[in-house]
Amino acid sequence: MRVDLFDFDLPAERIALRPASPRDSARMLVVDAAGMADRIVRDLGDILRPGDILVFNDTRVIPAQLEGRRGEARIGATLHKREGPRAWRAFVRNAKRLRDGDRVEFGAGVAAIAASRGDDGSILLEFEGDEPVELLLERAGRMPLPPYIAGKRPADERDRDDYQTMFAAEPGAVAAPTAALHFTPGLIASLAARGVDHVTLTLHVGAGTFLPVKAEDTDDHRMHAEYGRIDAATADRLNAARAAGGRVIAVGTTSLRLIESAAGEDGIIRPFDGDTAIFITPGYRFRGIDGLMTNFHLPKSTLFMLVSALMGRERMQAAYAHAIAEGYRFYSYGDASLLIP
Repeated sequence: MRVDLFDFDLPAERIALRPASPRDSARMLVVDAAGMADRIVRDLGDILRPGDILVFNDTRVIPAQLEGRRGEARIGATLHKREGPRAWRAFVRNAKRLRDGDRVEFGAGVAAIAASRGDDGSILLEFEGDEPVELLLERAGRMPLPPYIAGKRPADERDRDDYQTMFAAEPGAVAAPTAALHFTPGLIASLAARGVDHVTLTLHVGAGTFLPVKAEDTDDHRMHAEYGRIDAATADRLNAARAAGGRVIAVGTTSLRLIESAAGEDGIIRPFDGDTAIFITPGYRFRGIDGLMTNFHLPKSTLFMLVSALMGRERMQAAYAHAIAEGYRFYSYGDASLLIP
């Protein structure tokens, strides 16, 4: 399909620079068989049914943005994907000034050697020393806010908390699974009292999630790969919920993409441990999920293509037009949508 079919105009003032407070007070556009309804996240217990099960991504965002020098050249690096105990692929600013074998000093005693270049333009950084890379990043790194926020303000101490979900446990993401930012312990408790269960899986979101689609046709776009894991117990709980008549509701496109990577043609979700580069566009037949809670996405992005595959492109264009007209806040720190096909 043509990529420009997924375009829309978004006023700059609709881009949220801070999250709602409290988190579950964010607005939520519900799109289902009944049409569209303006709600808030705290209303979820009135919308979901007993027996439904929510799926959260428990990845934890690491301070993955680094600023350093190779000699007099300034080098900026955003870590993208772990390749080994001390090696990370990174998207590098001023990469033309960096050659294989060059040493980059990031301050606070943190340095790395530039190695191979990937087909996606990334550079492999091999960190010096014996400390876990996560400890090095705590000293020298900054939280990797999305470009559309970072271009308007710098990351600060508030973001170290604001840009983590309440489920964050497994370090390795360089972008947050932002739909889950809307949840609080109180909301989870109220959903449990309603009979709505939840599970977690892990998908380490890479910086490739922010890369623009440069191809003119979706068939020509190469999707980035990310590491994910679903254990056997989680897969069993999801399958049991569906078998009992409940709905599997993915919280965030990361959870959805991993479930769909793990689900077979028979709709059974199986354990998964590895990379996924699944690219979901209209025409895809969903196998493992029955609904999606997600934030509002960028024009012509792979994620707007995904929600269009779930709900229909024209329907999502109409939903986004409604959200813009009604003042919904967009993107990572913005409001939510609940999509039930």
